[in-house]
Amino acid sequence: MGQKLKIAAWLSLGALAGALTTVSLQTVARGNMAPLPLEELQQLAAVFGMVKSDYVEPVDEKKLITEAISGMVASLDPHSQYFDKKSFKEFSEGTSGRFVGVGIEISQEDGVVKIVSPIEGSPADRAGLKPNDLITKVDDTPLKGLSLSEAVKRMRGEPKTKVVLTVFRKDENRTFPVTIIREEIKTQSVKSNLIEPGYGWIRVSQFQERTVEDFARKIEEMYKQDPQLKGLVLDLRNDPGGLLDAAVALSAAFLPDNVTVVTTNGQLAESKFTYKASPQFWRRNNNNDPITRMTAATGGALKKVPLVVLVNEGSASASEIVAGALQDYKRATLMGSQTFGKGSVQTVRQLGPDTALKITTARYYTPNGRAIQAKGIVPDVMLDETAEGNVFAALRTREADLGKHLSNGKEAEEAKDPAREKAREEAMKKIEEDAKKPLAERRLPEFGSDKDFQLAQALKQLKGQPVKASTTLAERKVEKKD
Repeated sequence: MGQKLKIAAWLSLGALAGALTTVSLQTVARGNMAPLPLEELQQLAAVFGMVKSDYVEPVDEKKLITEAISGMVASLDPHSQYFDKKSFKEFSEGTSGRFVGVGIEISQEDGVVKIVSPIEGSPADRAGLKPNDLITKVDDTPLKGLSLSEAVKRMRGEPKTKVVLTVFRKDENRTFPVTIIREEIKTQSVKSNLIEPGYGWIRVSQFQERTVEDFARKIEEMYKQDPQLKGLVLDLRNDPGGLLDAAVALSAAFLPDNVTVVTTNGQLAESKFTYKASPQFWRRNNNNDPITRMTAATGGALKKVPLVVLVNEGSASASEIVAGALQDYKRATLMGSQTFGKGSVQTVRQLGPDTALKITTARYYTPNGRAIQAKGIVPDVMLDETAEGNVFAALRTREADLGKHLSNGKEAEEAKDPAREKAREEAMKKIEEDAKKPLAERRLPEFGSDKDFQLAQALKQLKGQPVKASTTLAERKVEKKD
């Protein structure tokens, strides 16, 4: 991996569900730059001059140039971004999983900020914000028309400061204000529990610097409680991703030594890389490797225990890498719904001491060469969210729904699916009907609880019992961009 520093592209409030991805932090030093289009550059200079001299009031020259750069980069895809001084500082702070904010993962839908998922235990989570809530205003500022990064900036701030979010909840057809006190978010990315004797559940909510250590420790504790585990459920639902090395380490915990976990491919030679199930691909600063320690402590049990992996539309990037690798090697049965489809790599290149460019430089591929981008991972067994069904699946946003998303690169893209559009209409009608029900009847059970329908099906799968698979969910093909 050379001298590249692998860090996670997590803007404090999430930016996009799939924006949690591994990036390489590098300084620009390009000796093979292509010739510049002089005529177009002259036009750019002419426009700059006219705005400066003819606009109705004086303009800030630096702001004009910054906005021009931001617009150019934003036109590429949803994950490329120019970092000014403030946003680069926020980006850097987010790599450890600690940041000051309200604690939500967000995307954008028709120019409006949409909550993908509140971070577990965060102020937003405690305030009752839910996936698919739309944030229309931050304090007195409407978000319609603002860029996602601008919305993120307005929600961030100093610890113990107040911010008022105006929220529109579709399934209740109402708008309401939520007052939140910003705080440093220290996320607990790994949870575990013995569901019953012989069967364990371990949830990874995101891939951070401490995830590998926490995962190894939780597994060791679980095997101390029950050394004769008959099955394990790895829960990656609503996991938006994070550090690539953490994803490789978790995959390696279940796989044979030194097999390929994921490959990347792009224009640059440095973008063509193969990550394997070997400590050199995740160990930092020659410290003791948690995965090697855990494997020794459990006698290699994790490489043999029957395994089910739960995924859904909120599983993105690093979590898709883990799911794809375990599926390719037939090490686990994947259950749930088709994942987000965030299969691209972003590289962050510093432009100066406090500015940088985050640009998409490669695509991810599973060990069998499957492209994740815009397609995601299709489970072996499709599951609804509840025993009553999953009629809202058609409304969930995935990478393929984002404007200017990067193409798959392997599969031919198809026209928009009329059946899916019809399903969306039916889901909207169902939302209107459900809005009349009491709130408690509309809330989905907590992951890992005794009312978690998908977890119950995973347990049945491990026991060899009949599973109630979905009769409505189907694979979404790679669709053409708008």
